[in-house]
Amino acid sequence: MRCAWPAFSPAAGRWADDRTLGLIRLNRQTSVKHHSPSRLRVTPQQVAAFRLARHHLAALRSNDPVAVCRDVCGVQAQLMPAAQMNLAVRTRGLTPASIAAALWRDRSLVKTLCMRQTVHLLPAAEFSLYLAAVRRSRVAAVERIMARFDITSRDKETLNRVTLESLDAGPLPMRELALRIRPRVSGRVRAWMDRVWNPVRLSLVEGLICYGPDSGPQVTFARVDQWLPHSRTFEEGEAQRLVLIKFLRGYGPATLGDFSHWSGIPVSDARPVWERLAGDLAEVTVEGRSAWLLPRDVAELRSSHRRGTVVNLLAAFDSFLLAHAEKSHLVEPGYYKQVFRSLGQISPVVLVNGRITGTWKQAPGRKQTWTLSVKLFNTPRNVLRAQIEEQAERLGAFLGRRAETRFLPI
Repeated sequence: MRCAWPAFSPAAGRWADDRTLGLIRLNRQTSVKHHSPSRLRVTPQQVAAFRLARHHLAALRSNDPVAVCRDVCGVQAQLMPAAQMNLAVRTRGLTPASIAAALWRDRSLVKTLCMRQTVHLLPAAEFSLYLAAVRRSRVAAVERIMARFDITSRDKETLNRVTLESLDAGPLPMRELALRIRPRVSGRVRAWMDRVWNPVRLSLVEGLICYGPDSGPQVTFARVDQWLPHSRTFEEGEAQRLVLIKFLRGYGPATLGDFSHWSGIPVSDARPVWERLAGDLAEVTVEGRSAWLLPRDVAELRSSHRRGTVVNLLAAFDSFLLAHAEKSHLVEPGYYKQVFRSLGQISPVVLVNGRITGTWKQAPGRKQTWTLSVKLFNTPRNVLRAQIEEQAERLGAFLGRRAETRFLPI
């Protein structure tokens, strides 16, 4: 049997599958045009300043994790410690306890599968909006795997019903939930459960269940109808239009290919949504390429500029790095693979003025010390080293530990 391995794409900045490579080609085919003198031209520096501000990375004005998740369209959270740090770098005075309270006590945040079939923290008030926008594409992706096991529609209905019934009394750890489900489903479903890491993924992407509070090392799941208050329902097209508007507010200027890449909605489905909104979008050019944003944001983009050097330490899978199909605005080609690694892994990074200048990782250290090993791409000036150390101290304070920064040889 032939195996089609993904190709490394310098533009994508990672080992890219055919879909990602197609989105990059789409961006290039649709965005490079001859422009009239009246069309607004902006610099990469203006775009970076605009996006940094929208992502709460240029100035720390909020202490509300819900506001941050709302403005960046969700924080990716398959690594929960990384998600917590990516909230901390955008806020003042946030603690792990306050994030936990928003998730498990107040339930103003919800943890669920969303864009690109990945775990996100979303504002609970926007759960139904995002669910309606991406549900069909997420369910289709799960069903393509289930089809290999000849799982029928009745099998899927039974699996969802049994999952909900098993959670009637409240959240359960995944292992216990799977044990309760297993005797009540078909052999085909049991065979599928044996081969996948999350046997309740179908109910997750259907929006029937969400993550509950961790039980020791295990994640738990809860019924959405018991965990979250009832909220407005959305028709798919309207939800996708509203999510596109939110995406452009956080990640514009951007393209159709970027929206499809970020949301996981296939281009064929995203295109009609984009075209319905196209007449209400403003086109700008960045180094000869067209991209779009909301008209109300044009003035802010035009006037965007940095006030000094902006340094951020972003943990793994930060949302700022994920939205655009091409990554040339983020990192030099020679360093792509140090950031966007194989198997979809994305390194923690040092971000300077919106561009990646190095990577970092937690190193072994003393119990009360949070030790950071920083690998910069170029020799830093002393002032940059001091700014990185300052940011490390902020994250150390969030974790309740003293930070120690080690700069590895270039």
